[in-house]
Amino acid sequence: MARASLPQSLPPPAGFTYLGVLLLVAFMGALLGSTGEVWRTVHQREAERELRFIGEEFRRAIGRYYQSTPGPVKKFPPTLDDLLEDDRYPDTRRYLRRIYRDPLTLSPEWGLIKAPDDGIAGVYSLSTDEPLGRLVSEAGTTETGGAGSVIHTPAQDSAENGAPSGYSGWTFVYTPPVPPPRPAAPPAPGGRGVPGSFPPPRPPRGE
Repeated sequence: MARASLPQSLPPPAGFTYLGVLLLVAFMGALLGSTGEVWRTVHQREAERELRFIGEEFRRAIGRYYQSTPGPVKKFPPTLDDLLEDDRYPDTRRYLRRIYRDPLTLSPEWGLIKAPDDGIAGVYSLSTDEPLGRLVSEAGTTETGGAGSVIHTPAQDSAENGAPSGYSGWTFVYTPPVPPPRPAAPPAPGGRGVPGSFPPPRPPRGE
């Protein structure tokens, strides 16, 4: 007696298999793209933190060089290499351990901000990438700067105030402290004015 054969499952159509593979590939591509974007963001934020630290190191070193100038006339360093060894003294004086690499461009080249004496007052990154955050001074100074402040012009405001785009707008500048104004000379004893000044006019005599 012949046994009844069980029905066999039919293979899925080739079209559905191909569509499933395409959906899987698209999903994996989107997942990898999202993961890559997250990794780039994390890497850029870490580079920004390193840039803040390195920029502050340069700014402090420039300030120490400036304040260590012999004599009353202070000067900024002519080059960044002068921060590694100050040849103005017979003994070795160093204000920076090494010339740091830019964490964004991975290059030892930096943008230089010139001082009035043609020395170097500050540095900035040569990267033209758009920052993720904003550069804010730890001391809370404003963009006009102050004694030893970080002058910052974020790239988000570059179109408004004419600052360079990208990280070039993050500038780390040493600003010398402004001497306090000299107090006014007190009046001379006896109600007389300060020497060299005109005496007050006399009142008219009555007739």
